[in-house]
Amino acid sequence: MAKTIFITGASRGFGKLWAEAFLKRGDKVVATARNPDTLNDLVKQYGNNILALELDVTSREASFAAVAKAKAHFGRIDVLINNAGYGLFGAVEETSEQEARAQMETNFFGLLWLSQAVLPVMREQKSGHIIQVSSFLGLVTLPVLGLYNASKFAVEGLSETLATEVKQFGINVTLVEPNGYSTDWSGASAFQTQGLEIYGPLKQAFSEGTTPDVWGKPEATVDPILKVVDSSNPPLRLLFGKVAYSVVKDVYAQRLASIEEWKDVSLAAHGH
Repeated sequence: MAKTIFITGASRGFGKLWAEAFLKRGDKVVATARNPDTLNDLVKQYGNNILALELDVTSREASFAAVAKAKAHFGRIDVLINNAGYGLFGAVEETSEQEARAQMETNFFGLLWLSQAVLPVMREQKSGHIIQVSSFLGLVTLPVLGLYNASKFAVEGLSETLATEVKQFGINVTLVEPNGYSTDWSGASAFQTQGLEIYGPLKQAFSEGTTPDVWGKPEATVDPILKVVDSSNPPLRLLFGKVAYSVVKDVYAQRLASIEEWKDVSLAAHGH
Protein backbone atom coordinates (compact mmCIF):
# COMPACT_ATOMS: atom_id res chain seq x y z
CA MET A 1 0.00 0.00 0.00
CA ALA A 2 1.33 3.43 -0.96
CA LYS A 3 2.42 5.66 1.92
CA THR A 4 2.68 9.39 2.40
CA ILE A 5 6.20 10.33 3.42
CA PHE A 6 7.33 13.73 4.72
CA ILE A 7 11.08 14.22 4.31
CA THR A 8 13.22 17.22 5.25
CA GLY A 9 16.49 18.26 3.66
CA ALA A 10 15.37 16.85 0.31
CA SER A 11 17.35 19.17 -1.94
CA ARG A 12 20.34 16.80 -2.20
CA GLY A 13 22.13 13.86 -0.60
CA PHE A 14 20.11 11.21 1.20
CA GLY A 15 17.01 13.39 1.17
CA LYS A 16 16.68 13.70 -2.59
CA LEU A 17 17.87 10.17 -3.28
CA TRP A 18 15.29 8.69 -0.91
CA ALA A 19 12.50 11.02 -2.05
CA GLU A 20 12.97 9.84 -5.63
CA ALA A 21 13.07 6.19 -4.54
CA PHE A 22 9.73 6.56 -2.74
CA LEU A 23 8.19 8.35 -5.71
CA LYS A 24 9.44 5.71 -8.16
CA ARG A 25 7.55 2.98 -6.35
CA GLY A 26 4.33 4.99 -6.09
CA ASP A 27 4.46 6.61 -2.66
CA LYS A 28 3.37 10.20 -2.13
CA VAL A 29 6.14 12.49 -0.91
CA VAL A 30 6.20 15.83 0.86
CA ALA A 31 9.73 17.07 0.15
CA THR A 32 11.03 20.12 1.95
CA ALA A 33 14.10 22.26 1.31
CA ARG A 34 15.29 25.78 2.00
CA ASN A 35 15.12 26.29 -1.77
CA PRO A 36 12.25 24.25 -3.25
CA ASP A 37 13.48 25.00 -6.79
CA THR A 38 16.02 22.23 -6.20
CA LEU A 39 13.06 19.84 -6.36
CA ASN A 40 11.69 21.06 -9.71
CA ASP A 41 12.99 17.98 -11.54
CA LEU A 42 11.04 15.66 -9.24
CA VAL A 43 7.92 17.81 -9.46
CA LYS A 44 8.13 17.74 -13.26
CA GLN A 45 8.53 13.98 -13.35
CA TYR A 46 6.11 12.91 -10.60
CA GLY A 47 3.48 15.65 -10.67
CA ASN A 48 0.71 15.30 -8.11
CA ASN A 49 2.54 12.63 -6.13
CA ILE A 50 5.01 15.16 -4.75
CA LEU A 51 4.42 18.31 -2.73
CA ALA A 52 7.54 20.48 -2.65
CA LEU A 53 7.63 22.94 0.24
CA GLU A 54 10.06 25.64 1.30
CA LEU A 55 11.11 25.04 4.89
CA ASP A 56 13.76 26.24 7.29
CA VAL A 57 13.53 23.58 10.00
CA THR A 58 14.97 25.92 12.62
CA SER A 59 11.63 27.76 12.64
CA ARG A 60 9.12 25.98 14.86
CA GLU A 61 6.26 28.00 13.36
CA ALA A 62 7.29 27.14 9.81
CA SER A 63 7.69 23.46 10.71
CA PHE A 64 4.15 23.26 12.11
CA ALA A 65 2.82 25.13 9.07
CA ALA A 66 4.54 22.73 6.66
CA VAL A 67 3.05 19.71 8.42
CA ALA A 68 -0.40 21.33 8.29
CA LYS A 69 -0.01 21.92 4.53
CA ALA A 70 1.08 18.32 4.01
CA LYS A 71 -1.89 16.98 5.98
CA ALA A 72 -4.31 19.23 4.09
CA HIS A 73 -2.82 18.21 0.73
CA PHE A 74 -2.51 14.43 1.11
CA GLY A 75 -4.88 13.78 4.02
CA ARG A 76 -2.34 11.90 6.16
CA ILE A 77 1.35 11.50 6.97
CA ASP A 78 2.51 7.93 7.44
CA VAL A 79 6.24 8.53 7.77
CA LEU A 80 8.33 11.51 8.84
CA ILE A 81 12.02 11.37 7.90
CA ASN A 82 13.98 14.06 9.72
CA ASN A 83 16.93 14.26 7.39
CA ALA A 84 17.89 17.96 7.44
CA GLY A 85 21.27 18.63 9.01
CA TYR A 86 24.88 19.54 8.35
CA GLY A 87 28.38 18.95 9.68
CA LEU A 88 30.45 21.51 11.58
CA PHE A 89 34.17 20.74 11.46
CA GLY A 90 36.49 22.19 14.08
CA ALA A 91 37.87 21.65 17.56
CA VAL A 92 35.57 22.36 20.50
CA GLU A 93 37.78 25.24 21.65
CA GLU A 94 37.60 26.85 18.21
CA THR A 95 33.81 26.85 17.99
CA SER A 96 32.08 30.22 18.28
CA GLU A 97 28.79 30.71 20.10
CA GLN A 98 27.02 31.40 16.81
CA GLU A 99 28.42 28.25 15.20
CA ALA A 100 27.48 26.09 18.20
CA ARG A 101 23.94 27.43 18.42
CA ALA A 102 23.39 27.15 14.66
CA GLN A 103 24.53 23.50 14.70
CA MET A 104 22.08 22.63 17.46
CA GLU A 105 19.26 24.69 15.92
CA THR A 106 19.33 22.65 12.71
CA ASN A 107 20.45 19.19 13.78
CA PHE A 108 18.55 18.99 17.08
CA PHE A 109 15.85 21.64 17.39
CA GLY A 110 14.76 21.33 13.75
CA LEU A 111 14.22 17.62 14.30
CA LEU A 112 12.36 18.31 17.55
CA TRP A 113 9.97 20.82 15.95
CA LEU A 114 9.03 18.47 13.09
CA SER A 115 8.57 15.56 15.49
CA GLN A 116 6.26 17.65 17.67
CA ALA A 117 4.33 18.93 14.66
CA VAL A 118 3.63 15.49 13.17
CA LEU A 119 2.64 13.71 16.39
CA PRO A 120 -0.97 15.00 16.55
CA VAL A 121 -1.49 13.82 12.95
CA MET A 122 -0.11 10.37 13.70
CA ARG A 123 -1.99 10.07 16.99
CA GLU A 124 -5.23 10.83 15.17
CA GLN A 125 -4.38 8.14 12.60
CA LYS A 126 -3.37 5.74 15.39
CA SER A 127 -0.29 4.93 13.30
CA GLY A 128 2.92 6.46 12.07
CA HIS A 129 6.67 6.13 11.87
CA ILE A 130 9.21 8.82 12.74
CA ILE A 131 12.65 8.17 11.29
CA GLN A 132 15.44 10.33 12.68
CA VAL A 133 18.57 10.51 10.56
CA SER A 134 21.14 10.53 13.32
CA SER A 135 24.72 9.29 12.88
CA PHE A 136 27.04 6.68 14.27
CA LEU A 137 28.54 9.82 15.83
CA GLY A 138 25.49 9.91 18.06
CA LEU A 139 26.91 6.76 19.70
CA VAL A 140 30.67 7.28 19.43
CA THR A 141 32.80 10.35 18.75
CA LEU A 142 35.49 11.59 16.42
CA PRO A 143 37.80 14.57 17.05
CA VAL A 144 37.17 17.94 15.34
CA LEU A 145 33.44 17.17 15.15
CA GLY A 146 32.54 17.96 18.75
CA LEU A 147 29.41 20.02 18.16
CA TYR A 148 28.16 17.66 15.48
CA ASN A 149 28.76 14.72 17.82
CA ALA A 150 26.89 16.57 20.58
CA SER A 151 23.92 17.36 18.34
CA LYS A 152 23.55 13.71 17.36
CA PHE A 153 23.97 12.47 20.94
CA ALA A 154 21.10 14.84 21.80
CA VAL A 155 19.02 13.40 18.94
CA GLU A 156 19.65 9.90 20.28
CA GLY A 157 18.48 10.74 23.80
CA LEU A 158 15.44 12.64 22.63
CA SER A 159 14.36 9.95 20.18
CA GLU A 160 14.84 7.00 22.52
CA THR A 161 12.64 8.82 25.05
CA LEU A 162 10.09 9.71 22.37
CA ALA A 163 9.84 6.07 21.33
CA THR A 164 8.74 5.05 24.83
CA GLU A 165 6.16 7.85 24.96
CA VAL A 166 4.41 7.29 21.63
CA LYS A 167 4.45 3.50 21.28
CA GLN A 168 1.06 3.49 23.01
CA PHE A 169 -0.39 5.45 20.07
CA GLY A 170 0.81 3.01 17.41
CA ILE A 171 3.73 5.26 16.47
CA ASN A 172 7.22 3.84 15.89
CA VAL A 173 10.53 5.71 16.13
CA THR A 174 13.73 4.66 14.37
CA LEU A 175 17.19 6.19 14.60
CA VAL A 176 19.13 5.65 11.38
CA GLU A 177 22.85 5.97 12.17
CA PRO A 178 25.03 6.24 9.05
CA ASN A 179 28.80 6.43 8.89
CA GLY A 180 30.27 8.87 6.38
CA TYR A 181 28.91 8.72 2.83
CA SER A 182 30.00 10.27 -0.45
CA THR A 183 27.42 13.05 -0.31
CA ASP A 184 27.87 16.82 0.15
CA TRP A 185 27.87 16.35 3.94
CA SER A 186 31.63 16.78 4.27
CA GLY A 187 31.88 19.04 1.23
CA ALA A 188 29.61 21.84 0.06
CA SER A 189 27.16 21.31 2.94
CA ALA A 190 29.81 21.43 5.67
CA PHE A 191 30.97 24.38 7.76
CA GLN A 192 34.43 24.98 9.21
CA THR A 193 35.41 26.83 12.37
CA GLN A 194 38.18 29.42 12.31
CA GLY A 195 41.17 27.30 13.16
CA LEU A 196 43.71 27.61 15.96
CA GLU A 197 47.22 26.62 14.94
CA ILE A 198 47.64 24.35 17.97
CA TYR A 199 45.01 21.94 16.56
CA GLY A 200 46.64 21.78 13.12
CA PRO A 201 48.52 18.48 13.69
CA LEU A 202 45.38 16.80 15.06
CA LYS A 203 43.33 17.88 12.04
CA GLN A 204 46.06 16.74 9.66
CA ALA A 205 46.24 13.33 11.33
CA PHE A 206 42.47 13.04 11.19
CA SER A 207 42.42 13.93 7.51
CA GLU A 208 45.27 11.59 6.61
CA GLY A 209 43.61 8.74 8.49
CA THR A 210 40.54 8.93 6.26
CA THR A 211 40.82 6.60 3.28
CA PRO A 212 38.37 6.52 0.34
CA ASP A 213 36.89 3.17 1.35
CA VAL A 214 35.47 4.57 4.62
CA TRP A 215 32.90 6.54 2.65
CA GLY A 216 29.77 4.57 1.86
CA LYS A 217 27.93 4.76 -1.46
CA PRO A 218 24.72 6.82 -1.01
CA GLU A 219 22.82 4.68 -3.53
CA ALA A 220 23.39 1.62 -1.33
CA THR A 221 21.13 3.14 1.35
CA VAL A 222 18.01 3.10 -0.83
CA ASP A 223 16.97 -0.53 -0.26
CA PRO A 224 17.72 -0.34 3.49
CA ILE A 225 15.60 2.78 3.99
CA LEU A 226 12.74 1.17 2.03
CA LYS A 227 12.97 -1.89 4.28
CA VAL A 228 12.81 0.29 7.40
CA VAL A 229 9.76 2.17 6.10
CA ASP A 230 8.01 -1.06 5.13
CA SER A 231 8.74 -2.93 8.36
CA SER A 232 5.80 -3.70 10.64
CA ASN A 233 8.25 -3.89 13.55
CA PRO A 234 11.06 -1.45 12.79
CA PRO A 235 14.15 -1.25 15.02
CA LEU A 236 14.78 1.64 17.38
CA ARG A 237 18.33 1.89 16.05
CA LEU A 238 19.86 0.84 12.74
CA LEU A 239 23.46 1.43 11.73
CA PHE A 240 24.12 2.22 8.06
CA GLY A 241 27.54 1.17 6.78
CA LYS A 242 30.34 -1.24 7.64
CA VAL A 243 32.42 1.45 9.36
CA ALA A 244 29.53 2.36 11.66
CA TYR A 245 28.95 -1.29 12.49
CA SER A 246 32.57 -2.16 13.30
CA VAL A 247 33.42 1.05 15.17
CA VAL A 248 30.29 1.07 17.33
CA LYS A 249 30.67 -2.63 18.14
CA ASP A 250 34.30 -2.16 19.23
CA VAL A 251 33.62 1.00 21.26
CA TYR A 252 30.69 -0.58 23.09
CA ALA A 253 32.80 -3.62 23.96
CA GLN A 254 35.43 -1.28 25.44
CA ARG A 255 32.75 0.61 27.40
CA LEU A 256 31.35 -2.59 28.88
CA ALA A 257 34.85 -3.70 29.87
CA SER A 258 35.47 -0.37 31.60
CA ILE A 259 32.13 -0.59 33.42
CA GLU A 260 33.09 -4.00 34.78
CA GLU A 261 36.58 -2.83 35.74
CA TRP A 262 35.11 -0.05 37.89
CA LYS A 263 32.12 -2.08 39.13
CA ASP A 264 33.12 -2.05 42.80
CA VAL A 265 33.52 1.75 42.82
CA SER A 266 30.19 2.20 41.05
CA LEU A 267 28.30 -0.01 43.52
CA ALA A 268 30.00 1.62 46.52
CA ALA A 269 28.83 5.01 45.25
CA HIS A 270 25.22 3.95 45.87
CA GLY A 271 25.74 4.06 49.61
CA HIS A 272 23.67 1.06 50.69
